[in-house]
Parts: sequence; structure tokens; C-alpha cells
Amino acid sequence: MKQYDEKIELFFELKGSPDSSRESYGRRIRSFLTFLEDKSKSIDGMEVEDIQQYILYLKKEKGLSAGTINNYISSIRFFYTYVLEKEWNPMKVPRMRRTKTLPVIPSREDVLALLASTDNLKHKAILSLIYGSGLRVSEVAELKISDICSKSMRVRVDDAKHNTNRYTILSETALLVLRKYFKTHFFSKQYKPSDWLFTGQNNKDHINVKTIKNTLIKLRVKLELDPTISAHTLRHCFSTHALEDGVDPVFIQQMLGHKNLQTTLTYLHMTSKSLMGIKSPLDSQGDRQI
Repeated sequence: MKQYDEKIELFFELKGSPDSSRESYGRRIRSFLTFLEDKSKSIDGMEVEDIQQYILYLKKEKGLSAGTINNYISSIRFFYTYVLEKEWNPMKVPRMRRTKTLPVIPSREDVLALLASTDNLKHKAILSLIYGSGLRVSEVAELKISDICSKSMRVRVDDAKHNTNRYTILSETALLVLRKYFKTHFFSKQYKPSDWLFTGQNNKDHINVKTIKNTLIKLRVKLELDPTISAHTLRHCFSTHALEDGVDPVFIQQMLGHKNLQTTLTYLHMTSKSLMGIKSPLDSQGDRQI
């Protein structure tokens, strides 16, 4: 793999890809090459059938979802076409059909219970920003101190998905938590506006995305909530609850950083229609009894 690292890094540097994309592509490529190595297959001797067998392995033995497997296919295709400079045949390596499932959206009470269940100010501030501003987990992890503006009540998100930049709202409640966190963690330190807002263990890098995800899982287990709830669920809750509050979908699209409004409108399926003032026709017949 090392002999190809320089070429891969050059591509991502020229494209200006975010660190998260570089990490995910590299991890999936290494996983595939390890599979080949275990099968005593050389990279140069790799055939399409080897890729097919790996996809079956991911599906049947690893039990990965169609969406995750498609991400692996994208990474392998990149390695196969760009690095090895071989021709890709999509007929022989088709992308898997994804079954659309709606995520579980916890009630507002459950979300607030999650946020209140941790005494760790850093974790509380992070989760409050995800829910209060609709951030992705990777976005909150990579926030700089200067990205938070209490005067305009905005959060700046740089180098987000699809190489976009945007602003989203800053929750007043989240700001109160942030101030407590900042006072505790930065009061006696020398810092610059360009420093990470949430540092990792060595204080030089930002907090690891996995740390945030694992924090939410522990809180979810502690409160005995639905096992499918994740840190990303809080972003879903932001958009769903905002729709229920009557916020224009176009504004939500801008705050979430969606390229397509249709992506935002899918959250309409997850709203509580009663909170949006929609009554069932069965309940609109006055006092008639059945």
C-alpha cells in the first residue's frame, strides 16, 4: 500500500478533499488489499472476480448495509481506475440497491434527556451543537474557536461535505453550555481563534469522531433508548423538529448544507403531523361518535 500512498495523497491534495474523505477512502482501500493478501493474491494480479468476492464477503460475512458496501465499491473503483489505471466495468461490479429506511426520531423530551444525562461539559457542548445547529459529527469535531459567533448567533462550517462552506444558527441554550465549557477548558490557557474548539487527548488535534459517537452510544444505553439512535440522529432531530416548528424547508436546507431541497423534504416523513397542525379526517368531524 505504501507504494501507492503518494499517488493517492496527490489526488486528494489536487482535488482539495477534506480529511474525512481521505481517511475513509484509505481505510476501505486498505481493508480490500488486506482481503487480497489473505487470499494470497497480488495487487498487480487482481481481477474483477476478486472484487466481486470481496463484495460478497462484505454482504454475507460482515453483514454490511447496501449503502456502506456502495461506499466500499467507490473506494475500490477509485483505486482500480486512478491508481492502477485499469478500466472499470460497472456491469460486473454493480452498485447495490439501497432500501430506504426512515431513521428513528426521538421525542424532544428524549433528546433533552440525552443532553442532560452527561456531566462532562465538553460532551454536553458537542451534543448540544449537533442538535441545536444541525451539524454533522465530523463538522462539530472540526470546529475552530473562531467558528462560533455569539454576536450574530451563527456557527460557521468550513470545508464541509461536497467542499461547501455555510452558516447555521447558534442555539442560545447551546451557547450557555459553550460558555461554561470554554471557561473551564480555556480560562487559564493561551489560545488563538484558529485553535480547535474541542481538542483530542493530545490537545493538538481535534476530538476524534469516534469519541463523539461512542459518547452518544453510552448515554443511549444508560437511558435505555432505541438502539438505532446515534450521534447523527441529533442532526435528524434538528431538521425534523424545525419542520414541526414551522421553519421554511429552504432555510433548513441552507442550515444543513443539503445540495438538494428534496433531501431536506424527506424529513417531512419523520415529523409528528399533529405538531404541524394536521388533523386526521377522523378527528375533524366535530363531536360525532363512532
